[in-house]
Amino acid sequence: MSVLRPMDKLPDLNRATVLLVSTEDALLQQLADAMLREDCASELRVHLAKSLPLPSNVNRPRVDLIVFVINLHSKYSLQNVEESLQHVDSSFFLGKVCFLVTGAGRESHCSIHRNTVVKLAHTYRCSLLFCDLEVEGFRATMAQRLVRMLQICAGHVPGVSALNLPSLLRSSEGTLLEEL
Repeated sequence: MSVLRPMDKLPDLNRATVLLVSTEDALLQQLADAMLREDCASELRVHLAKSLPLPSNVNRPRVDLIVFVINLHSKYSLQNVEESLQHVDSSFFLGKVCFLVTGAGRESHCSIHRNTVVKLAHTYRCSLLFCDLEVEGFRATMAQRLVRMLQICAGHVPGVSALNLPSLLRSSEGTLLEEL
């Protein structure tokens, strides 16, 4: 099994690539489309995957940011992310991985507790974002935020590196992930 490494390929000039990993095909495609509609100074590439590892025989570009989407209504979604994390090189966790949690708006229907994903993000020292991807306005706002994060991770924002992302992004409770 292959491990996804951030430095497997050289960076492309003015190109940024994000990998969205989720079992939710329709929501993932809608998020990808919303990201591609965003105004970006770089050439934006969005790749979708149900899980990791990625096929090793595919010629793919360098991945600048990995977004794991967890649906709180599906235990399989969390299990898939936990299994996929085993195929990510540890150097990716220096600001180039984030968790996007959806489905928190209807907590009575959740099969995964929010604290579970908060602990997962804390364990891997990754950014944690909450968004109801089924709502167009929220999806557009999240797409805009992810594009900005991607530009930082690709090195296209002067003076800011991916290492700064955990301190720049705050959780929905208003605390830094480092303080959890």
